Amino acid sequence: MEEDEVQYASVVIKSKRPPRAKIEEDVVYSEVKIRNQTAPQTPNTNVSAGLVSDKKAERRYRQYKKNLCCFGSLCLILVLAIIGICLYFVFLQKRAEQELKLLKDEQTILLGENDNLKQEKNNLTNLNNKLSSDLKNLTNLNDKLSSEFNNTVQNLTNLNNKLNNKVQNLTKQNANLTQELYQVKKENQELETESKNLTEQIKTMEKTWNEKNVSRAQWSIDNYCPRENNERKCKSCPEGWLNKSSSCFAINNAESKDWKTWEEAQKDCRGKGSDLAVVGDEAEKKFVKQKSWTGKGITGYWIGLRAVDGKWKWINGSDLTNQSWIKKLPNEATDQCVTSHQSDEWSSKSCNEKNAWICGKKAISV
Repeated sequence: MEEDEVQYASVVIKSKRPPRAKIEEDVVYSEVKIRNQTAPQTPNTNVSAGLVSDKKAERRYRQYKKNLCCFGSLCLILVLAIIGICLYFVFLQKRAEQELKLLKDEQTILLGENDNLKQEKNNLTNLNNKLSSDLKNLTNLNDKLSSEFNNTVQNLTNLNNKLNNKVQNLTKQNANLTQELYQVKKENQELETESKNLTEQIKTMEKTWNEKNVSRAQWSIDNYCPRENNERKCKSCPEGWLNKSSSCFAINNAESKDWKTWEEAQKDCRGKGSDLAVVGDEAEKKFVKQKSWTGKGITGYWIGLRAVDGKWKWINGSDLTNQSWIKKLPNEATDQCVTSHQSDEWSSKSCNEKNAWICGKKAISV
């Protein structure tokens, strides 16, 4: 039995794409094996060689025909495949054109939408910038309001603390005032009792005063109108007083141990129904100076002139009109009063010094 024949074929299919590398040549390999073929015998070598050559040629021819048929079939299949592929590519191209048109339409729509989106983006960007600016302003306003709120809270807290302290103080004051009110009511009752007592005392004093007025009137009559030979002769000044113009003067030239300060001298004059002497004109000034005797070591007589708020004022509140009567201006830093001296001009001395004094009052018309 002959061995199976083995055939090899090589088919090259050309593509529309350009070849990556040049193919040198097409090669077809074929090999045919015959089973159980015995080697030719040595004898009759030439005849056997001729027969073998014819058989090989015939087998090669048949093999060539088979190969040719196979190649034709393959070419037909290849052509059909190429046609199918071309049709498929044509279909794909039309489909691609349709899809391209659709894509272009969609692109146009998308471009329009993109423009709209760009416009919206610009609008949103502007809006975002505006909102950012508003946010910044609101943030600053919020910070400012927060600071003001904190300050207000702090101020209110401080005010509340102050009010609480005031309430506590007022509560204490109220308690104190309640206690004081109780004391005042108690004192008021006591004062009412004292008032009743004082009313009684006033009534008693009025009675006494009336009696004294009668006595004073009688004293005034006796002083201004003394009896002489059982007859009363009235004078402008009381007994022992010196008259000059419309004034009466009493010269108090006591011993040095009985001298007085200006206030003490004024008090003594008050007890006599007068004041320290007030000089109204040059004549009275000259008269007072003449009566300012220098005996008993007297260095001056208090008169009713003293410094008040940097000015010389009389005891009756009037200002010294003739400033030439005393050269020295009053010193606001010290309490100064004026003395009269027979051999010298008026001088300023401390009101606390002790001197003699002159009382004065208005004379009466007789």
